[in-house]
Amino acid sequence: MSASATAAVATPAVRALQTALDAENAAVYGYGPVGAHLTGTMQKAAVRYWVAHQMARDTLAAMITALGAQPVAAAAAYQLPFPVHDEQTAAALAALLEDRVAAAYLGLVALSDARLRMFGARALQSAALRATSWRGQSLAFPGLEVPAAGPVPAGSAPSRPSTRPSAPASPTAGGGSPSPTGPVGG
Repeated sequence: MSASATAAVATPAVRALQTALDAENAAVYGYGPVGAHLTGTMQKAAVRYWVAHQMARDTLAAMITALGAQPVAAAAAYQLPFPVHDEQTAAALAALLEDRVAAAYLGLVALSDARLRMFGARALQSAALRATSWRGQSLAFPGLEVPAAGPVPAGSAPSRPSTRPSAPASPTAGGGSPSPTGPVGG
């Protein structure tokens, strides 16, 4: 790697983009178990959101490469934060994945580059809207408050996602937020 490529890796913009990419990779993985436990409208929403995360991942990788850095690779597998065995837990996982993607984009919102800030803000908004569609309610401060990944309480079934497609998440991200799921064994 050249000296300029090595220097690019350490920039705040690259670090923020890598964090977002890591969150998007985890979301792409997490939507597999989510979609496997859904049917009908909810499964269609999961597929739409899965595709949005793939597009975001690809855009982030291209942005990182354009800055002279190597995009972080996705883990081979990720540890889910709780077992997914039905529609309720699938929707809860989808909401948590989106919350964590929103949190990851905060790092871009904090950058001095106006273009990256706007990109991060739009991506955070998209993730927050998707989380709201799964949860049935919004968080007061999306990206800042990420609900714990514990078991889903009985009787707290999430609402069905709206049939109206949300804007795909813009790929760009930030901050030092945790990945939506962690690599298996990590």
